[in-house]
Amino acid sequence: AKVFDPNAKHLANSREYTSYLANFYGQKVLVCSTGMGCPSTAIGVEELAMIGLKYFIRIGTCGGIQEYTNLGDVIISHAAVRLEGTSSHYAPMEYPAVASLELTNALVAGAKDTNTPFHVGITASSDTFWPGQERLDNYSGYLLRRFKGSMAEWRALNVLNFEMEAATLFVLCSVFGLQGACICGVVAKRTESEIPSLDTKAGSAKRNWENVAREGILNHMKQRGLIY
Repeated sequence: AKVFDPNAKHLANSREYTSYLANFYGQKVLVCSTGMGCPSTAIGVEELAMIGLKYFIRIGTCGGIQEYTNLGDVIISHAAVRLEGTSSHYAPMEYPAVASLELTNALVAGAKDTNTPFHVGITASSDTFWPGQERLDNYSGYLLRRFKGSMAEWRALNVLNFEMEAATLFVLCSVFGLQGACICGVVAKRTESEIPSLDTKAGSAKRNWENVAREGILNHMKQRGLIY
């Protein structure tokens, strides 16, 4: 929230939802945590939509699965693989999980404006941190057969990264007639390691996604004629 307004106002804490209201170039920007995973994201989107919000941008972390998705890079998702179950309660699995073109283009422009290393492509949204993202460092060390080799398969299909929320956000926004987008910083280079990195390059991910989000939202406001 401080990225948009040093004097952002704390609104509430309720379970995983902590919210702040920022004044950004004279416009209100609500910053709200949603916890980890799609069910809590769906609740957040539902309740925020009920009070009138129309534009949603998920900002967070991810694991890059391509050789060229490096630590600290930003990934802007234009669509997501529905490896989660929450969105199926809103639309059949044949229904695509796609981001708002308007918001996505604004974020891409923000990345270019800030000279941030970025990629645009498809994200895989998993219900789990370990098996669904083919991590073997779990408690049992066991993976179901359908997950073995899954990362290589998604890589071959040109998916860029794993995360845990974008697909549900995209489906809900499309179903509700809202606009949703997603930007994630790469903190795990999955071609080299299963765990998030403490490397300084990974640490730059937060700064990078903050810069892109700020400039992206500014670009979107200009496009909508809210500021000049």
